[in-house]
Parts: sequence; C-alpha cells; structure tokens
Amino acid sequence: MTCPFEITSVRSADIPAALDFVLAAREQMFPKLRDSAMPDDLAAFEAVYVNGAGRFLLARDQGRIVGVIGYLPYDRRFPTLDYPGQQVVEVVRLFVLPPYRRVGLARALYAELQQAARQAGVQVMYLHTHPFLAGAVDFWQRQGFELVSVDPDPVWQTTHMHLPL
Repeated sequence: MTCPFEITSVRSADIPAALDFVLAAREQMFPKLRDSAMPDDLAAFEAVYVNGAGRFLLARDQGRIVGVIGYLPYDRRFPTLDYPGQQVVEVVRLFVLPPYRRVGLARALYAELQQAARQAGVQVMYLHTHPFLAGAVDFWQRQGFELVSVDPDPVWQTTHMHLPL
C-alpha cells in the first residue's frame, strides 16, 4: 500500500509543532497524566530525537501534522525485560488524529520506523501499551509484535510486547 501522506524525520524546525501535537494527543489519550511532569524524552526532544540515538517521524497531510511515531534506546527499566547484549529500542508516541485512523497511516508510520531501526542495526523493538487504548494490542500484534507480559496493576495493565528484527 502506498501511503498518501508525507512521512518525514523530525527536524529542529519541526520541534515546536511536533511537541504541541504530541502533548495534545497525550492529554487526550491519558487524561490521568494531565498534571504530571513532561516526560524526559519530550523535555529533551532535540537531544533525543534529532541529535541522539532516537528517531521520530511525522506524517503530514497538506503540511499539517496528522500522525507521529518514534523510538528511543530502551532504558531497561523493566527488570524482566532486559535483553542482554542486544541493541533494543522502545517504540513510543504513536498518535494519529481520529479522522486519519483506519486508513493505514499508523501502519505506514510504523513501517518507516521499523525500516529505520533495521538500518540502525537494532535487534529488538520493544513497546508497551494498555488495554484501555482500543485496538492497540491487536494493532501491534498485526505488525508482528509478540505479547511478553501484562502487569497486574488494575488501572494501567501495562502490556509489554516485542519484535525481534
């Protein structure tokens, strides 16, 4: 499938618009986090995604950001998901505006990100999601991700998944 949207890597000039998009999407999807501190990767966006080992992609429709996705080096913060000796990235920040869902945009964004990871020598892509995000677990399984574990927390039920490349 050919994606009718322009997908590009984020550049320094894109950062204000990218941050506005991500923060608005994050607040909509995770209202419980409204008053929490800005996540480290977003606070240091340029250092992580433009000048660092992370990667961040923007999808635009006629110049307007309509979807995003990124990865950053996995920080091994979950002891049971250590991946010793492997280069691992964590897929983060997949957000697509509601009118642009179910048209293949999320799949196209992820395909571009996976290609970038392969080119960078990544061996495993890790992510976590939550069952309250409708369709998220199924979407990632359709992309080839395997379910690793689900945290017993009754609120978040963090669902850990990975894909060896």
